[in-house]
Amino acid sequence: MDISFTGTVVEWRGPAPYWFLSVPEDESEDIKDAARGIEYWGQVPVVVTIAGHEFTTALFPKDGRYLVPLKVTARRDAGLDPLEEGRQVDASLRVGRR
Repeated sequence: MDISFTGTVVEWRGPAPYWFLSVPEDESEDIKDAARGIEYWGQVPVVVTIAGHEFTTALFPKDGRYLVPLKVTARRDAGLDPLEEGRQVDASLRVGRR
């Protein structure tokens, strides 16, 4: 299943800041349905593309939607640094691994 969306960048504060891209609710519901049987501990393996750069990760469930972890290398490759909370980012993802 392939999904394209525009998400909002959110920061999850902790000992070090973690950055995520929030998947909209409707798309999150579609992902939840498509991920039945491949999720583990609520996480869903995906291949994400942002600005033409592809990377693998696992979505985190939070408050009825999924969050895409924005790893340092993924942010750098996609030209997202410096990253600001609230920024809108276009992305696509494929549920499952390659």
